[in-house]
Amino acid sequence: MTDVRIETPLTKLVGVRHPLVQTGMGWVAGPRLVSAAANAGALGILASATMTVGQLRAAVREVASRTDAPFGVNLRADAADAGERVRLLVEEGVRVASFALAPSRELIARLKDAGVVVIPSVGARRHAEKVAAWGADAVVVQGGEGGGHTGSVATTVLLPQVVDAVDIPVIAAGGFFDGRGLVAALAYGAAGVAMGTRFLLTSDSTVPQAVQDRYLAAAAKDITVTTKVDGLPHRMLRSELVEALERSGRATALLQAVRRAASFRKLSGLSWAQMVRDGLAMKHGRELSWSQVLLAANTPMLLKASMVDGRTDLGVMASGQVAGVIEDLPSCAELVDRIMTEARATLAALPAPPT
Repeated sequence: MTDVRIETPLTKLVGVRHPLVQTGMGWVAGPRLVSAAANAGALGILASATMTVGQLRAAVREVASRTDAPFGVNLRADAADAGERVRLLVEEGVRVASFALAPSRELIARLKDAGVVVIPSVGARRHAEKVAAWGADAVVVQGGEGGGHTGSVATTVLLPQVVDAVDIPVIAAGGFFDGRGLVAALAYGAAGVAMGTRFLLTSDSTVPQAVQDRYLAAAAKDITVTTKVDGLPHRMLRSELVEALERSGRATALLQAVRRAASFRKLSGLSWAQMVRDGLAMKHGRELSWSQVLLAANTPMLLKASMVDGRTDLGVMASGQVAGVIEDLPSCAELVDRIMTEARATLAALPAPPT
């Protein structure tokens, strides 16, 4: 294995060898994947939204036992126990805290005072400007090609807007899977790229083989954006469940949501009131039906059905559009080495500037 390095503000900020980030995907980014990504030289991010505080502490310690490299934890800024989870990160010496929703100014200050690097994810320039003003150390900007909850603006349009708007490192997400994409992002002014689907489709991922096979078999046309899961634009593989939700009426959707919410409540230990509050917190000012509010609160159960239980007929499979061009399952070490080698070759092949 070669050790081709490209130093950027991201590698300097968090101390990783390569400007690559493995994103915090629920039920996917567990200790095995995160430690493998970290050992490969990328920044591995542990997904914590589906864990209790006790499970999170155990997972952090397991990652730390598997790698000496820096890693991060993804947190929900609107979680009722966000403060307790922040304290855990500080106590356990976690290097990076990432957020899917913008953390408060106070939460950012608390983490930074403890020496934790704060990297929120955003989908709009104004959100990047807000968290930068509040003291975030870097920002991940996801274009519409990205998996899971996503926006409608393509990465190639959104990324340069954010790079021009803030003076902190910007990490590009949405549509990246190889060394050419890394070079393109660097050319736009990014400090690195974040990838979810590409790391999900590795041999270090714990996602069941049958589910990975569904991803590998998918063409670009098999990846869709739907609002029927939780009322928000959600990019995922087209599946039996997605098609059923898109066909179902309000009464059927509500019954399905209640059943899945009951399962998630039992697993998570949350009360019905907490689940409804979490669902309402995800509305983002949108008009959602009660079934969508419940689905927003228990979307983790829909992901678990596929990503853990292998039930592609009962769950959802969040996916970036890049699934349509990914055809193999390398290890994280092989993937990172391939990307960095290709990035160097791409840079070397660029025509020299005129003299």
